[in-house]
Order: sequence, then C-alpha cells, then structure tokens
Amino acid sequence: MAGFTIRQLHSGDAAAYRALRLRGLREDPTAFARSYEDERDVPLDEFARRLDDRNTCVYGAHTDDEAAALVALAGLYREPQQRFAHKVTVWGVYVAPEHRRGGVARALVRECVRRAFTMPGVRQAHLGVNAANAAASALYTSLGFAPFGLERGYMIVDGVVQDEVHMALFRPEPDQ
Repeated sequence: MAGFTIRQLHSGDAAAYRALRLRGLREDPTAFARSYEDERDVPLDEFARRLDDRNTCVYGAHTDDEAAALVALAGLYREPQQRFAHKVTVWGVYVAPEHRRGGVARALVRECVRRAFTMPGVRQAHLGVNAANAAASALYTSLGFAPFGLERGYMIVDGVVQDEVHMALFRPEPDQ
C-alpha cells in the first residue's frame, strides 16, 4: 500500500483518533453502532484510555507525507472472559472519503486479523456490517469473512431501521 503507514495507536494519538472517529460517526452514521451524539462529549482522556485498554487495539493509517495525517481506523477487541477469549471483534473501520479506494481499509483489516491470529488461543474474528453497505461486505468477503447471520432491526438511524450482517473468519488450522 503506497502512501500510507499503518501502526497501532496509543494514548498519545488520542486527539487525532478522537477527531477522525467523530468525523466517521458524523459522516457515515449507519456504519457504526455508536452515534456522533454518543461520542461527541466524551473527554479526550477517555479516548486515550481506550487506546491503552489491554483488550483493545486500534490501528491507524497515516499518510506518508510531511503531514503524516491519520486518515483511517480499525479496531480489534478481544473478549476478556475466559470462555470467550478465543474470539476477537473487528470494529470501527473507517477511511476518510478522500482516501478510499486505495487499499487502506483492506490493509487495516488484514493487520487486525494478522494481530488477532498471533494472540494465544484466538480462533476466530467476528465483525458486523450494515446490510446495505455492499462495498464493505465485498471487502470483508474478499478477506475470507463469511456471513453467519442477519440481524434484522439491529439499529435505527434517523428513524430508518438498519439490518446488520454478522460475519466470521476462522483461524486456519496448522498443517498436521
């Protein structure tokens, strides 16, 4: 992926993370379970805490120019309960519109999956995608995620009922 660097974000990235996350929530409200209104008043130190949570990794794509601007995000959450620690959830995937169609989302989700499957005991990665978001569904399918359920009425955005497709990717079993 030319023109971008992907790295895990930490508390020092909280301001840039907060700004891009809020932009995504505002511009693409049907792509996220949380709303702009849910997040806009969350203090910066809470965003910093989230970035350093031991069960969460947030990756960002930065431009490879002088500005090194944060232009894309993807999160990974590992279930803390012992019985569910074999699962991770990919969440919050967002690419600023002016940087779409350049492979950034694919690279971010791949990095999340790569990281997930290096965690001891992780066997599967899950995600949810708005049923009307054909481009995101196609991306996730091309990366090996397969749908396992449709949740009708998952959320309501601006009075419109939104369905959610639940997808999973299982860790390949090592050759025996």
